Amino acid sequence: MTDDVFDAGKIDTSRPHPARLYDFYLGGKDNYPADWAAAEQVELLYPDIKAASVTNRDFMHCASRMLARQGIRQFLDIGTGIPTVPNLHQVVQEINSGSRVVYVDNDPIVLRHAEALLYGTDEGCTEYISADFREPEKILQAAKEVLDFSEPIALSLVALLHFVSDDYDPQGIVRQLLEPMAAGSHLVISHATGDFDPEAWEQIVQVYRNGGTPAQVRSRDEVAQFFAGLEVLDPGVVVATQWQPGIGQTLAKPDELALYVGVARKA
Repeated sequence: MTDDVFDAGKIDTSRPHPARLYDFYLGGKDNYPADWAAAEQVELLYPDIKAASVTNRDFMHCASRMLARQGIRQFLDIGTGIPTVPNLHQVVQEINSGSRVVYVDNDPIVLRHAEALLYGTDEGCTEYISADFREPEKILQAAKEVLDFSEPIALSLVALLHFVSDDYDPQGIVRQLLEPMAAGSHLVISHATGDFDPEAWEQIVQVYRNGGTPAQVRSRDEVAQFFAGLEVLDPGVVVATQWQPGIGQTLAKPDELALYVGVARKA
């Protein structure tokens, strides 16, 4: 990897990092002046960014609960971010205490928090992999030490893919991650979009790129392409506020939230 922001061996607080920006939007404390400056630029362009981030987390909770209640007991969450209670493992292990959860991120600050905070139930398992989404072989090799790939797995890519430009073939990476997973596995995605304000989001993408993150927002059709070959569950690929009643409905324009979400099943 050549991008410093993706180098797991470094902590560069002089440049904004997407995990720390997200932590800032959620009201966390693990962020730095470079992150604050970038977040201020984003918020000027998209005043609902904090509400959108909370809505994104609500979707993750709802989707994870739904899959856990359907009997999914294994979760591979890539792009974990700085832990915020409740974390995915707390959500699913409350339903199935034996659930196994593997978190993947490449920020050493995230790793430090994960080592301190990501403890699961005695019956279940919670592990952390330091890796980049763009290293699918490394992720799969490590995940296979924890998860049983002969049984269904939920692959969670929440607020991640808009930080991976087409230069890295994110669709191909998603297919590579899903390929060894058993039938009945699920893909969970949330993804920022510029559909409702293209000019503002073009500038927001540039804020992230200026910090070294290869960001790229996508249209609804482009997000839907990540689910190609899978059975997309109702209500389909939709704005997050339309996925389940009550998510993000306090927003001024909930139907124009700049976030598409979807959940799909591997046959």
